[in-house]
Amino acid sequence: MRPETYRREADFEARETRLMETLAVVMQEPERLTLSRLALTAPGPADLVVEIQHSGISTGTEKLLWTGKMPMFPGMGYPLVPGYESVGIVSHVGPEATGKIGDHVFVPGAKCYGDVRGLFGGAAQRVVVPQARVMRIDTTLGERGVLLALTATAYHAYPHGGPQPDLIVGHGVLGRLMARLAVAAGATPTVWEINPDRMAGAEGYQVVHPDADPVRNYRHICDMSGDPTIIDKLVARMAPGGEIVLAGFYTDPLSFNFAPAFMREARIRIAAQFLESDQLASLRLIEEGRLSLDGLITHRAPASDADAAYRKAFSDAACLKMILDWSHSA
Repeated sequence: MRPETYRREADFEARETRLMETLAVVMQEPERLTLSRLALTAPGPADLVVEIQHSGISTGTEKLLWTGKMPMFPGMGYPLVPGYESVGIVSHVGPEATGKIGDHVFVPGAKCYGDVRGLFGGAAQRVVVPQARVMRIDTTLGERGVLLALTATAYHAYPHGGPQPDLIVGHGVLGRLMARLAVAAGATPTVWEINPDRMAGAEGYQVVHPDADPVRNYRHICDMSGDPTIIDKLVARMAPGGEIVLAGFYTDPLSFNFAPAFMREARIRIAAQFLESDQLASLRLIEEGRLSLDGLITHRAPASDADAAYRKAFSDAACLKMILDWSHSA
């Protein structure tokens, strides 16, 4: 074999090896995070390979992984790759997949790292994912595409066809999205927030501290706070026959005093994980200009600074949404 031919083949093999590796955020154990190079599972006939551009950091679910307080769901354990809010470009399409190279897609996670768990697996430079898991989105969404998971979560919790929410608890990203959905539907909700760093940013609704709110007859309350002690406080502000939707994630047991809830004949509903139909409906609202994602991403960091970015996202109340930029990852 001629030397130049050998070099070309060696370069090709090295490139193929690199393509089947990825840099990924790995939570080795609670409160210990690394940026590690991992081998990727080979793509199957119905799989795509996606080059991730941006991934979001969840201050709800992923913070539970960070602190070690996540309940033992199937697949739970360390080390793990977090992340269910990623957007990227398709670089490989399996023969049975229907996507196209160059498609801009939302990726709600991946399981393609061998012995390292993908929970949820989207915080990586490159992922292998089934075609059925991704959703094609318009390139004009750019980095805001990472918000599709939270938008679908808010849409899933929203009382479609019922009374519009008149009280929303929490003015983080999820609470803001719920409030924007309500405004788009013609409602004017009140939002409770106790942290002064999160009081600003309302458009079409008011944000108040609970102690400054005199209302005692809310008919539909959406709680986004995750506070396990919240139910009694909300029941005290309900109209008879009102409903509380628990849309946060609660790690501690919830309890409430029966008599006040009984006298108001309170209804309590739990909003579970969003469905594909919620993603599609959310995307339509965004594309039609009825729901804005502007102003929700407040912080950005290169993927190389992942450890500091996760710590800031979990500790700084002024950080609504932190995203990692993977575009310059080596």
